[in-house]
Amino acid sequence: MSDDIYYGKSIGLWMSEKKSQKLNWKELIKACNLHGYNLVKLDLERAFEDQGRIDVFLHKLTDVIAAADQGDMKAANIINRVEQYLSNHPNITVIDPLDNVRILLNRYCYYTLLQNESSFQSQGIFTPAFAEFTTNNTEHNIEIMRQRGVRFPVICKPTIAHGSKSAHEMVLIFNERGLNVAKPPCVVQSFVNHNAVLHKVFVVGNRYHICERPSLKNFYASEDLDPIFYSTGEVCKADSQSTLSILDPNDKADIKMCLNEDRIKDIIKVMRKKIGLILAGFDVVIDNITGNHAVIDINVFPSYDNFPNFFEHLLDCIQDTIKSSNSDSSLEGSGRIDDYGDNYRPNGLINIGGSHNYGVTGMNIM
Repeated sequence: MSDDIYYGKSIGLWMSEKKSQKLNWKELIKACNLHGYNLVKLDLERAFEDQGRIDVFLHKLTDVIAAADQGDMKAANIINRVEQYLSNHPNITVIDPLDNVRILLNRYCYYTLLQNESSFQSQGIFTPAFAEFTTNNTEHNIEIMRQRGVRFPVICKPTIAHGSKSAHEMVLIFNERGLNVAKPPCVVQSFVNHNAVLHKVFVVGNRYHICERPSLKNFYASEDLDPIFYSTGEVCKADSQSTLSILDPNDKADIKMCLNEDRIKDIIKVMRKKIGLILAGFDVVIDNITGNHAVIDINVFPSYDNFPNFFEHLLDCIQDTIKSSNSDSSLEGSGRIDDYGDNYRPNGLINIGGSHNYGVTGMNIM
């Protein structure tokens, strides 16, 4: 996508048209060129072999992968072609490997990974109790909730975390009667009261950035309340005006729950080791009674709109990944990173946030 100079290496990029329209292409091309790369905007309808040299494959194929896994033949054919191309060109660095991305397409799968992390409990980190519904049989579902320690109120979420608008549509359920609105396959998760504050953590390799967002107010189990339907986009955006985020008068809104950044670093290390993504984000809420940190969602290649100097950090990270691949024969040059947590960089995790941004934790180096 650079007309004047041809650089020796190329980054092939694919993302949806919607995400593409939000991207600052001029700044991305500039960052690529400064690091010696051309930028090639890939077309999934054409063979990658016909689109020029690709040294790095940067993508957000989550929705396509999810559609393929759900039986969409067109999507399946696309993913098969991409995987065959990468298999035929094993030296291409992939950000991020498709098998690693697949882990985060299923909420039950990644909640289970987090729940099974033995180090979290002693560090004040947890994933709220959850259960998966695969049937509309309410009595059966109540028994599953009982066995897994899931208590009302619960957030009901589609099991598939990507692939459609419905993946972000939630239901807050207060009692057994409300379970009839659940649409399997779905996950129900105990709701943690957190004074309507959500902490969104954006990760690029060994760097992270924390933004504060509005969230659901405190709720309690009740036999009288009907389910509340909402979209995370409506409630948790920076400029959200949702009434669901306004604390009730009896809630102690003046008590500020403090985010423990060491816990955030511990979560990132575990995610690197178990999921192995370069580009990821996750949501944390702080239990307003215990102060423990709950991980309630993880995302692939989130929106990095508020991440300072994102493109520069992205290109640095790509360079680091290539160096790491070249120096470690176990990575086989494919860009797959199964465990780069403790040795990825000697200076550990860096929070590149600046205190001049609203709701951003300042810079710290571990």
